[in-house]
Amino acid sequence: MDMVPASAEPLLHPEQCQLRPSDHRRWWVLVAAALLLMLLVTVGPLHPMLFGVPQSEPVALILLTAAQEKGAVCLDGTPPGYHLQRGSGDGSSSWHIHLQGGGWCGTVNDCSNRRMSDLGSSKFMKPIQFTGAGILSSDHLQNPDFYNWNKAYVRYCDGASFSGDAEGQAEDGTILHFRGLRIYQAVIDELMEKGLANATQAILTGCSAGGLATFVHCDDFSARFSHKVSVKCLVDAGFILDVKDISGQRSFRSLYGGVVHLQNVRQVLPKDCLTNKEPTEVVSTE
Repeated sequence: MDMVPASAEPLLHPEQCQLRPSDHRRWWVLVAAALLLMLLVTVGPLHPMLFGVPQSEPVALILLTAAQEKGAVCLDGTPPGYHLQRGSGDGSSSWHIHLQGGGWCGTVNDCSNRRMSDLGSSKFMKPIQFTGAGILSSDHLQNPDFYNWNKAYVRYCDGASFSGDAEGQAEDGTILHFRGLRIYQAVIDELMEKGLANATQAILTGCSAGGLATFVHCDDFSARFSHKVSVKCLVDAGFILDVKDISGQRSFRSLYGGVVHLQNVRQVLPKDCLTNKEPTEVVSTE
């Protein structure tokens, strides 16, 4: 076997072993490309192609049946709606009901403005996709526990966490419909007829204003099922503390004061709490 003499010239000159500035740039380009590829494979558009995860089709809006007759309408009087994706396999008898969030309106002006958006009118609501990495995802890799459950996404269009029951009048003389409580009740009733009543397990969730609605309606939701059914409620960002902000004011108490009185939220609050607390305090600390 040939041996390289100790005195021989090195195979690489020392300068050749050092990365030149252009080499550094090429190196970082390669690193960036590799990271981008990893991102596309794990959570991006390449993920379903490489791992066989089906792309979620847009789920159409279902308008509540006989909404006007039930008095269960959005702020502008249009029927409320929800998106329903049927479950499959071992999730076909499990149900996930999600109450959409989107802030609150506690003044006539604020509620009037909401009528010109999907937070106050079903005229502006579009189909949705149950995608992403959250609890509503249909991707079994991203959401292994709930991906194949029956999923109902209830749209929020009353401005008071699905809890008000009153009417108001806008400055232009038109009626403002504060019927969140009726919307919640009517939509759940309709879903019960569509299979929710036969669920072996059910979960009610909500985020922000929808989270507060989940607090308010959890007992009612649970009471609709027998004790044999596993029923849970999950609140995401719906617990609002009644504390002073950095300006020294209780801003949330003021906001909820407007919502409670304008939209008549009092009737959904726990009666034992109302014996020694104002309705605004109950809402902001519940």
